[in-house]
Amino acid sequence: MCAGLAQRWGMKAGTVRLLFLLSCLLPGPQFVVYLVLWVIMPDRGY
Repeated sequence: MCAGLAQRWGMKAGTVRLLFLLSCLLPGPQFVVYLVLWVIMPDRGY
């Protein structure tokens, strides 16, 4: 999940995981946005 988002935007998977963790700790709709992006991302079929 994180690797697909990271590859999509040219980031490292660890960076995306860290941003996800921070978004869970901070107030706001970031968690919902992350889930929506996870659902709409195309499957790479690894």
